[in-house]
Amino acid sequence: MRKPGRILLGHGGGGRLTQELIAQLFLPAFDNPALAPLTDSALLPELPPGRPAFTTDAFVVDPPVFPGGDLGYLAVCGTVNDLAVAGARPLWLSLALILEEGLEMELLQRFVEGARRAAGEAGVAIVAGDTKVVPRGKGDLAYAVTAGVGVVPLGRELGDALIQPGDAVLISGSLGEHGAAIMAARHGLAGPALSSDVAPVSGLVEALLGSGAAVRTMHDPTRGGVATTCNEVARRCGLRMVLEEEALPVTGGVGSVCRVLGLDPLYVACEGRVLAWVAGEDADRALAALRGHPLGAGAARIGRVEEGGGGMAPVVLHTRYGTRRPLDLLAGVELPRIC
Repeated sequence: MRKPGRILLGHGGGGRLTQELIAQLFLPAFDNPALAPLTDSALLPELPPGRPAFTTDAFVVDPPVFPGGDLGYLAVCGTVNDLAVAGARPLWLSLALILEEGLEMELLQRFVEGARRAAGEAGVAIVAGDTKVVPRGKGDLAYAVTAGVGVVPLGRELGDALIQPGDAVLISGSLGEHGAAIMAARHGLAGPALSSDVAPVSGLVEALLGSGAAVRTMHDPTRGGVATTCNEVARRCGLRMVLEEEALPVTGGVGSVCRVLGLDPLYVACEGRVLAWVAGEDADRALAALRGHPLGAGAARIGRVEEGGGGMAPVVLHTRYGTRRPLDLLAGVELPRIC
């Protein structure tokens, strides 16, 4: 590969430059038996016992390198996490990159290294991929598209329909760190104390599910943050979520950025957090399991589930002043290009 250099339209043409990119960059980073033959489809071993889970995602984050991560790391973590919170053990991923002509090769190498590192941390293999190049000015540096396959072990049942009144709402760490870090970088507000929470949560999920606590369902509170996720869950199960303002874990850095930009941390994206609903009597056991994992040290019980109806909003915040404030879905796009 020509170093230093930039991406040319020829890198997406399927010819010599494409082959150089594959042989010198992608294959060494993602080397595994399913990828090595470079066939049109990855031929995979038989699935372990259980139900297959499949997810897909696209990533258009701006800036593509941010405090705590980059486009490649985010893309792999995001797909791993979608599988994990569904109760699946992630196994295999595909990764496609859409690159703009003129992209610095050094930046592409950073994305690839980020993806390699995330896959290693999550214990998954990137078994298929693709690269396309669009003309200069048509692609905003780089986009990533992923898909992932995992398996839900036999006997593991999760779902929003299983939530009951009296259940506890838990979060595995502080709110809004990913979105705040992106917005801070975008507006020149970044500082050493503010970093994205992006991380693969599959190990954290297994620790929670292995605790013996009755876990009803889990979600990955990305775009729209915790408040939006709670609204989606409340509408699916027909119950009300009551969040406690005093219990919400928000760091000083996130709080400062949100105040400057007029944001509410409850609506700001996380990329390395698990939002879980567990039986109320098992909340302490579940919290202990989360806090025993490096990614769950800041886990907190942030709310409870009540019967719905009565003319009240499906999600409300019990404020520090003793009042209840509705937390509705936002009408617009508060944080574009966040993931």
